[in-house]
Amino acid sequence: MNFRSLSSKHIVFLIIVAVLFFAWGAWLTKPAAPASALKWLSGWQQQVLDPLAQDQLHLSELAHQVSGDLWLQPRKDGARLLFRGSFEESGQPWAVEGDVQMDAAEMSSLMAAAGLTPQDDEQPLSAQMLAPLGKHRISAITVLAPKDIAPERLVSSIGQPRLRLELPAGVAWVYPQQGLTAHILDDAVQLIRIVPSKLLQQG
Repeated sequence: MNFRSLSSKHIVFLIIVAVLFFAWGAWLTKPAAPASALKWLSGWQQQVLDPLAQDQLHLSELAHQVSGDLWLQPRKDGARLLFRGSFEESGQPWAVEGDVQMDAAEMSSLMAAAGLTPQDDEQPLSAQMLAPLGKHRISAITVLAPKDIAPERLVSSIGQPRLRLELPAGVAWVYPQQGLTAHILDDAVQLIRIVPSKLLQQG
C-alpha cells in the first residue's frame, strides 16, 4: 500500500489516531498535582514547633492548641507525666501525647499526692492541675496519624526529609532542623515525633 492508494477516510482515521496517541502520551507525562499540605503543621509552626525545637515549649502553650488531660504514668524506671489530647483535620482524628518535664523531687511529690506506686496503672489527673503545672516544659510530642495519610502531604508541608532511615518495619523520615521524625509504613504516615532540634543535630 502507498499513499496514493489511501482514501480520504483512511487519512482522516490515521490523523485521529495520531492525535489521540499524542494526547494520551501528554497525559501520561503530565506532572501529578502536589498533595495537600497538613494544615495543622503550619498552624503549629510558631506556637508549638518552633518553641519545642528550641526546648522552650510549655505545657500551657500545648494545652492552648490541643484540648486534653494530664496522665500520671508510674514506671519502675521513673514515672512520667503526660499530656494527652486530640484534634481533627478534614474530619480525621489525630491523637497527641506530650511528655512533661519534671525533676525527680516534683515527680516523687506528685506520685505521693496521687497515692500511686511504681507498680500501679496510669491514671488521669484533675483538670485543675493544668494551670499550676502550665510552666513546665514539654520535652517531646508524639502525634498519631489517622489512616491513609500519604507521606507526600508531609513533603508539601515541610519539604523533603534530610535523612531516610530504614527501620525493621517501615522508614523513618528525619528533619533535624525541625526536630521532627516521621514513621512511614505501607506508604502512609503512622506517627510524627517532635523533640528539641539539638537532639537530632548532635555529632
